[in-house]
Amino acid sequence: MTPPDSGVPLSRAVTPVRQTRMTLHLGVLVQPYRDKKGLTTYDVARFLEDEYGVMAAFYRVHQEVIAGAVEKSLERSMESLLMGAKRVDLLGPATQIIQREFKNFISSRAVESVGIAGIPTKAALRGVSHRRKHPYAKSNPRRPSFRDTGLYLASSRVWSS
Repeated sequence: MTPPDSGVPLSRAVTPVRQTRMTLHLGVLVQPYRDKKGLTTYDVARFLEDEYGVMAAFYRVHQEVIAGAVEKSLERSMESLLMGAKRVDLLGPATQIIQREFKNFISSRAVESVGIAGIPTKAALRGVSHRRKHPYAKSNPRRPSFRDTGLYLASSRVWSS
């Protein structure tokens, strides 16, 4: 069968499109903890996810914000391409927004109000902070859960592949 006016058989006129999948990742840069031999931010992130589901809870609570950031980022990327840009980072702006939201989710204590069992943590309520000279002093003020040394939060990243 040949499409009218083309002279090319239909089987050759249609080029199959290779489907690709874009994945958004929420994780950490792997960095060692200074005072703990062999412990890395990956180990801590894995423990926190297995024990509390911190990143999963963030996604559950912020799905609409994440979707909106991705949508806006893709929209702006398409505009840039149509205006002649040679290269664009499709999800660059979205990953920055999501990363900022995750850090705020922990720092603002919002993670403590989403119904995760064991949150706020006892260490957070007691003010345990390894940033201080005396981490276990009774006079330490209460801190947000999952922000002890600050390294887990500082190393959190969002990227796409």
